[in-house]
Amino acid sequence: MLPNTARPHASPGHLHTQKWRGRIGLSLVAMLSVLAGMTDAIGFMASGDFVSFMSGNTTRMAVAISAGDLGLTLRLVILIATFIVGNALGIIVSRLGGRRALPLLLSIATLLCAAAAWPFDAQLPALLAAIIAMGMLNAAVEEVNGLPVGLTYVTGALSRFGRGLGRWMLGERRNGWRVQLIPWTGMFAGAVLGAVLEHHLGLKALFASGLLAAGLGVLSLKIPRRWQLGYMPR
Repeated sequence: MLPNTARPHASPGHLHTQKWRGRIGLSLVAMLSVLAGMTDAIGFMASGDFVSFMSGNTTRMAVAISAGDLGLTLRLVILIATFIVGNALGIIVSRLGGRRALPLLLSIATLLCAAAAWPFDAQLPALLAAIIAMGMLNAAVEEVNGLPVGLTYVTGALSRFGRGLGRWMLGERRNGWRVQLIPWTGMFAGAVLGAVLEHHLGLKALFASGLLAAGLGVLSLKIPRRWQLGYMPR
């Protein structure tokens, strides 16, 4: 269940709207998490580098530094910096697009398809395009009915779920903690799908990620404008 953020005297119509806004928002979170998991698995299997899991790349960078591997250290610094740039670009594109999901997701789709179409053996430029896309993806949804969500990382979701489970075991009956499994489940399912696609198509499997991003952008047109404003970062 979603946290009840309604006022004590909210009308039944308002509560009904809030309920559906939450359901649609979490459905969007689930599909965007599938996109993130799929892309991360494809990038990791094709290159050995994470595309959205920057905690993993940070740990790898620390190990590379301790081993004196300057080449790998520099590569990972570039990947992490690129992800930061992608997040910044996501906010910029979101604002320029009037905080609508469609322009943002079409931009992400373009980057992913460009990465899939990269014709040269050197994979780093294609990998950087996919990382920028995953950074931008975080601007698609930031919260649903006041509940924070993450799209390209699930450590926070698992942590919030675990803390909620602990409170539930102590007898507290707060709402919202169970839905934290939605982005985790979506990312896991997407990663399985991405791994299968990469096994058969290699880096060109990113075309599937691009098509999914574009499809979700088109579907977002069905989401009321005021709901999108509530989902996306301010």
